[in-house]
Amino acid sequence: MRDENKGMNIIMIVLFFVFLGMIIWAQKTVSVRNLMIEIVGLTGLLTLLFLYNRKHK
Repeated sequence: MRDENKGMNIIMIVLFFVFLGMIIWAQKTVSVRNLMIEIVGLTGLLTLLFLYNRKHK
């Protein structure tokens, strides 16, 4: 595995946990602000999934 792939994988793992944490944290309270945070987290997770699938076609 090349060094640039290792760096990108680490960044993607960190982003995965950040987006997952946003979703879990924001679901504790019902408000429009928290809904927007959850939508941003979900969009981030779906983007990571898209990038992963595109790379491993």
